[in-house]
Amino acid sequence: MNNFWIILIHTFTSKLKTKSFILTTVIMAVLMIGLTNLTNIIQFFNSDEGNKVAVIDESGDLYPSLEAGLKTINQELQVELYSGSQADAEAAVENEDYKGLLIINVDDEGLPIATYKSLSVADYVIQTDLQFALQGIKSQIAATQLQLSPDQLAKLSEPVPFEQVALKENAKTLEELSEARGLVYVLLFVIYFAVIMYANMIAMEVATEKSSRVMEILISSVSPVKQMFGKILGIALLSLTQLAFLLGVGYFFVKRNLEEMQGGFFEFLGFQNVPLSTVIYAIIFFILGYFLYATLAAFLGSLVSRIEDVNQMITPMTFLVIAGFMIAMFGLGQPDTTFMTISSYIPFFTPMLMFMRVGMLNLPVWEPILGIVILVVSIVILAIFGARVYKGGVLMYGKSNSFKDIKKALQLTKED
Repeated sequence: MNNFWIILIHTFTSKLKTKSFILTTVIMAVLMIGLTNLTNIIQFFNSDEGNKVAVIDESGDLYPSLEAGLKTINQELQVELYSGSQADAEAAVENEDYKGLLIINVDDEGLPIATYKSLSVADYVIQTDLQFALQGIKSQIAATQLQLSPDQLAKLSEPVPFEQVALKENAKTLEELSEARGLVYVLLFVIYFAVIMYANMIAMEVATEKSSRVMEILISSVSPVKQMFGKILGIALLSLTQLAFLLGVGYFFVKRNLEEMQGGFFEFLGFQNVPLSTVIYAIIFFILGYFLYATLAAFLGSLVSRIEDVNQMITPMTFLVIAGFMIAMFGLGQPDTTFMTISSYIPFFTPMLMFMRVGMLNLPVWEPILGIVILVVSIVILAIFGARVYKGGVLMYGKSNSFKDIKKALQLTKED
């Protein structure tokens, strides 16, 4: 057992001190800071140019209503009545004095028509807000022409009462689904990126030591199971250290930028009513998913003799992770379909799909428990098989022949 802890601690400390890990952590922390301060950054760069639109009112009557309407839609969007010619206004837009030029008039029926000119049509937010404001003006003018009272106009604009009732017992409400969807969405990304990043790191670690011929010494003094899981747990501790640091940075800056949070951090983000069981299942499926893919990555990494071949060898594993993530993203809108149910019991998809279903649906307890059992059994089987491949694979050198090397590695293990 002492050899196991030596490998675990050595894997953790050696990777923790590497320049690549430190640089990656710093870059990810900077990205985290940028994401949590995204609103402030956008406002800083927009502070000089503003969101001001020049308006030429050829009708002579529409501008006051447009200005009043925009105040209820987007207070940051400013309009200014332009008294010069259209050519001068277009030149001002080209000089970036204005975001755009809105020319408004009325048609033969007295209803508003408009033309919006800007350097690019990519900024759909401004265009959409202007269209909404003009649509409101059009509704008011049309109501006046039809001699409709304000109450009658409001009645026409009222949405149709539409109530959704779930017949299934203990089904989640729309509010509960919205809260759960946000948490599931965030945690699916965490699971996806953690597996992609750290499983690849394990494969690279094995291939690096193998290329230096250190494996020939280690394999004779430490059992392959201890060696493999020592590396897996070492990288796991490393990943938890990095994730804890990044989450701490994110929490600090979110809380700093949201000083007006009412009810605390999680209530502000809308996660206050998420059941504790969902969080517990998230942790369980994250850990089991990590070990499943980490075990797979470890013995795949043992099959290559050159670091350059690692990415090629683990590509099928990467596709499995991507497929599971994409299916889970699709399942957020339809979590109770038969396809999602069946797919959630496929071991390599279970960490993401079963967790998605647990978060979005009120499943009977046996379903997530069965998913956990499937993952545990899969990890055990993969560990036993992986240890045999690992033991023979670390003694193989030369050009990698992809998965044909698995058979060769098993033969070397029998001969040993």
